[in-house]
Amino acid sequence: MKHTLRMAALAAALLIPALSFAQASNGPVTRAQVRAELAQLRHAGYRSTGRDNQYPSNLQAAEARIAAASGMAPGQAAPTMAPNMQ
Repeated sequence: MKHTLRMAALAAALLIPALSFAQASNGPVTRAQVRAELAQLRHAGYRSTGRDNQYPSNLQAAEARIAAASGMAPGQAAPTMAPNMQ
């Protein structure tokens, strides 16, 4: 029993740092990229207001429409850099 517990703790200790770096590859976002994303959301029907009681679901629905229009799976990250930019 102790051996199994030790192995599970060791596996968790090795796995946690690997998972923490999963989102570390996101680079800085330019102002133009943020404005383009906001314009895309507005075009998909999202309207941000201070009195939005359905905030997460409205935003997620607009993102799903954008993903469907671009052929990407919902939740998949869109490319943030234009092909000619380095």
